[in-house]
Amino acid sequence: MKKHLYILLFVLAWQVGAQQKELTLKDAVLGYYKGLYPKSLRNLQWLKRTDDYMYNDGDKIIIKNALDQGQTSVGLSDLSKAIKDLKRLPYIELATEQHLIFDKDYAKILYDYNTGQTAKITYPETAENFDYCYINKHLAYTIDNNLYLANLDDSKIPVVVNDNKNIVSGQAIARSEFGITKGTFWSPTGDKLAFYQKDESHVAAYPLVDVSVTPAKLHDIKYPMNGLGSEEPAVGIYDLNHKKTIYLKLFKAAGKEHYVTNLTWQPNGHKEEQYIYLAEVNRDQNHMWFNKYDARTGDFIKTLFEETNRKWVEPEHPAFFISDTANQFIWLSERDGYMNLFKYNTDGKLLKQLTHNKWVTTDILGFSENGKYVYITGTGKDPRDSKLFKVNTHNGKMTTLTPKQGQHYILMNDAKTWYIDIFSNLDTPRDIYLQDVDCKQNKLLLKAENPVKDYAINPIPELLTIKGEYGDKLYARMFKPADFDPTKKYPVLVYVYGGPHAQLVVNSWMGGAALWMPWIASQGYIVFTVDGHGSVHRGFAFESVIHRHLGRIEMKDQMHGIDYLKSLPYVDTHRIAVHGWSFGGFMTLSLMTTYPDVFTTGVAGGPVTDWKWYEVMYGERYMDRFQQNPEGFKETSILNKIQNLKGHLMTIHGYQDDVVVPQHDIALHREAVKKNVQIDFYLYPAAKHNVRGIDRAHLITKIWNYISHYNK
Repeated sequence: MKKHLYILLFVLAWQVGAQQKELTLKDAVLGYYKGLYPKSLRNLQWLKRTDDYMYNDGDKIIIKNALDQGQTSVGLSDLSKAIKDLKRLPYIELATEQHLIFDKDYAKILYDYNTGQTAKITYPETAENFDYCYINKHLAYTIDNNLYLANLDDSKIPVVVNDNKNIVSGQAIARSEFGITKGTFWSPTGDKLAFYQKDESHVAAYPLVDVSVTPAKLHDIKYPMNGLGSEEPAVGIYDLNHKKTIYLKLFKAAGKEHYVTNLTWQPNGHKEEQYIYLAEVNRDQNHMWFNKYDARTGDFIKTLFEETNRKWVEPEHPAFFISDTANQFIWLSERDGYMNLFKYNTDGKLLKQLTHNKWVTTDILGFSENGKYVYITGTGKDPRDSKLFKVNTHNGKMTTLTPKQGQHYILMNDAKTWYIDIFSNLDTPRDIYLQDVDCKQNKLLLKAENPVKDYAINPIPELLTIKGEYGDKLYARMFKPADFDPTKKYPVLVYVYGGPHAQLVVNSWMGGAALWMPWIASQGYIVFTVDGHGSVHRGFAFESVIHRHLGRIEMKDQMHGIDYLKSLPYVDTHRIAVHGWSFGGFMTLSLMTTYPDVFTTGVAGGPVTDWKWYEVMYGERYMDRFQQNPEGFKETSILNKIQNLKGHLMTIHGYQDDVVVPQHDIALHREAVKKNVQIDFYLYPAAKHNVRGIDRAHLITKIWNYISHYNK
């Protein structure tokens, strides 16, 4: 009797243990912090000018040679001897053959891991926009609108100090469009610092309100709205040896309110011959001049070449010089319809179009030591992939170095002899390989397991292709419940973005989705996404059909997705909801008011409601100015369509949103009141354009509660 009882208890215990865990929505949203995303190697990077790489292993930093010719270990205990109050391994911003550089207590710490000695470059508490040059051990930073330097001896060396708050130096300009991510650029020899500057005198102020103080306080920001005054750019150059600043004499033909971007130093190393190259774009964004300047005097030398397009021209990459001594460079351009490589000399002569791909090159990682090969990343034939390629700079012959389908994120050493491949696809959470460029040596550094394998959730979506407007192939993603039953009917959540510079559907772990999407699927939903026209990595023609009528073609593509869903026997076509953020919020509103009988419920986050209130740089590229395109602005304004709404709609906005300013949402609700239309609204008082941190769990819960309640 006891024997049978023990067996029964064992079976019951095994069954309980075999049951999958339940995942909460909060944990799904905060999954990165909960260990629910694939493991990786923290601090993984190459050391400058070496074949050594580093990563964290527990409470140690491991530094290894690619050929296994040595290993160094730097423990938390080692760092703590030199740095007070260090309780965990710091994030290493940069590593060299001598130093680990990281941030601590308003200083950049230079830790010599060979001797255990430290040095520091201090900066004021209010400093931002840091740019450290390991060649000269100087740190550039900004305070408010001004630019400073610091070194091991001095923590505040003024570069540009201007009492006029409209003159902003050392920060990203043009609202970080045109590939701009920062505002300072060290010369190859480290003796000069180039920087962007903008004059916002003609840019209107937009009022944001800080409600965290009593009484609430007005906080004005400069916001260049479509068709109104914009910023005027400048490029300064600070000479560290002579301690003076000169300015480039920018190209007058482009107009005062034009754009400067893609700043490139010529890396010849000769101080007496220092040149800077700039892409300069007119405000209409249909004409680009690639110009050469003397970095000693600021004089304009010549225009090397021009690009024009009746829709838009959008340079996003600097020139890539083939070697330190060659007067030749590679320029990335989609002038033939796809982003390809064009080889020029510094006189502006086109030497050769190196690639003629019918797919998109995404970046140039560098050149082999002799300049024979350039290493590039791109999609290859499937836009959902990202791969590494080697291109011969003489004849354009191309070799695929990472043929496996999926997303390959590549880290190359400075000599471009080795690379680290961080890989994932639908079936691979994350693999990290060390590989030489000749493909002779390969080492697996990490193989991550499925982090949610013990939970009642299916993290692997179906990747689909459907026909969109014009018969083009569209890529889609579908999450189903883990216990999917094809005989049942499931409600649908369409998650949408639909705008430029975004791609939601990729061949990576979870198909590029956040963990809360398969969580919603686990609640008995189909979660569906389509990348339509306008989305990135499909070539200029596919992306540019949206010009002057944002949302028109994009909505038709989404409706092709709806038609596909309606063809599936397990989809409840009477229970379809839609949600998106930013451009996706605009798309949510557009779909709810253009196809009101299709969607029961919508949640629009941070939505654009009228493009005349959006910024100059992005908005005028895709819509032109509202004075030039009145019909397009009338057609796309949600304020003109809100009376069509039939379903349940909630909009959400961050009260401190400086990207899609709150005027968009407030004006929509004012129009809804005027037209007696009932819509719901939720405000995040301290949030900017995105709701982050623990508040994001609150946000996704709010969205899910609304959709699950009304999508019936």
